[in-house]
Amino acid sequence: MLASKCTQTCRISFQILAKRQQSALASFAVNSIESMREESIFTEDHVALRQSLRKIIDNEINPYVEEWERKKMFPAHQVMKVLGSNGFLGVNKPVEYGGLGLDFSYSVAVAEELGNINCGGVPMAIGVQTDMATPALARFGSDELKRQFLVPTIAGDYVSCLGVSEPGAGSDVANIKTTAVKDGDDYVINGAKMWTTSGMQADWMCLLANTGGEGGIHFNKSLLCLPLDTKGVNRAKNIEKIGMHSSDTAQIFFDDVRIPQKYLIGEEGQGFTYQMLQFQEERLFAIAGMIVPLEKCIAYTIDYCRDRKIFGKPILDNQVVHFRMAELATEVELLRSLLYRSVAIYMRGNDVTKLASMGKLKAGRLAREVTDACLQYWGGMGYTDEVPISRYFRDSRYMAGNDVTKLASMGKLKSGRLVRELSDACLQYLGGMGFTPNLVSRAFLDGRLLSIGGGADEVMLSIICKYMGTLPKQK
Repeated sequence: MLASKCTQTCRISFQILAKRQQSALASFAVNSIESMREESIFTEDHVALRQSLRKIIDNEINPYVEEWERKKMFPAHQVMKVLGSNGFLGVNKPVEYGGLGLDFSYSVAVAEELGNINCGGVPMAIGVQTDMATPALARFGSDELKRQFLVPTIAGDYVSCLGVSEPGAGSDVANIKTTAVKDGDDYVINGAKMWTTSGMQADWMCLLANTGGEGGIHFNKSLLCLPLDTKGVNRAKNIEKIGMHSSDTAQIFFDDVRIPQKYLIGEEGQGFTYQMLQFQEERLFAIAGMIVPLEKCIAYTIDYCRDRKIFGKPILDNQVVHFRMAELATEVELLRSLLYRSVAIYMRGNDVTKLASMGKLKAGRLAREVTDACLQYWGGMGYTDEVPISRYFRDSRYMAGNDVTKLASMGKLKSGRLVRELSDACLQYLGGMGFTPNLVSRAFLDGRLLSIGGGADEVMLSIICKYMGTLPKQK
């Protein structure tokens, strides 16, 4: 009897929580679209594009995410076809090959909107299709190759994957071991690829392999289009992961796989260069895809902590909680600013490898920090699969408002803390010299004022909390 009542109570609690989350999500969705209108890199056309994608996400993807998470695989061909039919798989690809022919800022807008999918695995697979497996083909591939592989991929008829990482070479791209040796008019491929997103379902792979030649490890690699139904391709297994459950991740072996030399993308020996070039867009896409999930984590947690009471008052009314939410929101806002600045510079034709790498680094660390901090405030509920925060916590391992007063307060808070952090870190490396008068020690001493003058850090946090609506109501 008691167990039955407890089960019923838990079920009711989960249902109430689910309704509250849906309400919070609906409000957040409207606000995130509206906030685009305030950003300098976006226009009404960007807003319209995101609104169209939002309808697909709400109707064709999110209703099935829970099922896909349980099955640990989503129907890639089905989802890609829906997206492809509506133009979302070739936003910045050439019109003559089925793309929309828009600039990269539209891809960033799409990446942000994909963050509204209620898991990490599906948007990751979409990102592989649009910004990892196809950019080099679109830029450097022959017309024949584009029509054979790019056109059906943009249309959503093909699912693509990227074959770079190997059992012994992940981020260290230059040290891959897979080979593609010329034999007559063909390449014969031997080796293996690891951590291949969508590898179990993909129709073809953009493969990076050693093709030989002079110039060392950076000039002996080429990119090839490899149909995965070719004899000798062995999709060994779908790798079990702690997160990104909806996305299949394959280990694939190649045993004397023979493909025509015409499947070469661009010039032989330029594969490493092509791969490095597309890393800029790939990383910017990844950063953009993290913005909305991080904001949703904070929004969900605020909503939960506002309703959940402990020791007679809402959890959110504790200063340490609403200050922490303000700190996290500040970090996300700064990540967004870095992203938009990087995109704006990139759009002017400049190299943003450094900025994109900074953003990728910050996004990955912030994904862990935000989800871990938010999960803590959910208590036992956060340790279940019944709430979205636990999924964000798992999936994030793989990688707000518009008021100027709030943004200025965020900037003031961060600048003060950053001055202290940078000067302290630099001072440490000076050893004994750091204890003598010099520019670094002066910055360490003088910079301390920034966290006090013009509004102390605690005042900035209170202002941010006010605009987030998280300050306790005055009695």
